Amino acid sequence: MAELTTRDPDLRPIVERFGLPPLWDRRPGFATLLHIILEQQVSLSSAQAAFDRLRAATDPLTPGTFLALSDEALLRIGFSRQKARYGRALATAVEAGTLDLDALESEDDATVDDALQALPGIGPWTSTIYLLMVLGRPDVWPVGDIALATSVAELKGLDHRPDVIEMATLGEAWRPYRSVAARLFWLDYLRKRGRSG
Repeated sequence: MAELTTRDPDLRPIVERFGLPPLWDRRPGFATLLHIILEQQVSLSSAQAAFDRLRAATDPLTPGTFLALSDEALLRIGFSRQKARYGRALATAVEAGTLDLDALESEDDATVDDALQALPGIGPWTSTIYLLMVLGRPDVWPVGDIALATSVAELKGLDHRPDVIEMATLGEAWRPYRSVAARLFWLDYLRKRGRSG
């Protein structure tokens, strides 16, 4: 944090106003990755509500208990048909052993990306969030995250929200601590909107 706020003075006011950002860390495993899939392209609150209903319906939430739910049950819980299909593919891969989430903890970032993105419904955003928030990797930059791009635009005085190519270029300024920079930008985004995250 000290390195980044010294190197980029635009980041310093975030820490001065709001303090250090939370880690927003999550437990590794199937349930968390399924939760991240639920968060794709919806508000965090609606994803959390669906995940809470899923937990109540499965307890414990495992690949087996998830696969036992009917499509109708998943729709009632809050899964779209598409996300239900993604969830089933994930659960099947974990249950069959073709995806070993425990083993990912010792793999490099590119290997984790490849393993996760081999599944339907898991793209760069989902695998990047898993790397950053679950595996705690220090230099991950979720170029497709709308809140992050919005915050970057606000803090850098841009007249538009940067697209993924621009975000990749802008992120180079914060290597090798892009995960820390992302947390700072998210903190600023949330606090300015009166949210705790």
